[in-house]
Amino acid sequence: MDIKVLGMGCARCRDLEQRVRKALAETGLAADVEKVEDIQKIMTYRVMATPGLVINGTVKSAGRLPSVEDIKSWIKDEENR
Repeated sequence: MDIKVLGMGCARCRDLEQRVRKALAETGLAADVEKVEDIQKIMTYRVMATPGLVINGTVKSAGRLPSVEDIKSWIKDEENR
């Protein structure tokens, strides 16, 4: 599984990365987590507000801070595909 946290390094972006890692730990699933801070790369996902969360190429969240429970649900959904 490939997870990207999109953001320029703000506090909310760092918080999202921590929530993603917590969700992975709680589910026991493995994933490559990448922090994407390059604005040009962020724009390729058509995300205009950060933080953004992309799982396996699909934008799951943009411009808000999803809960750990939401992130766990998205991770499990992607794992079951």
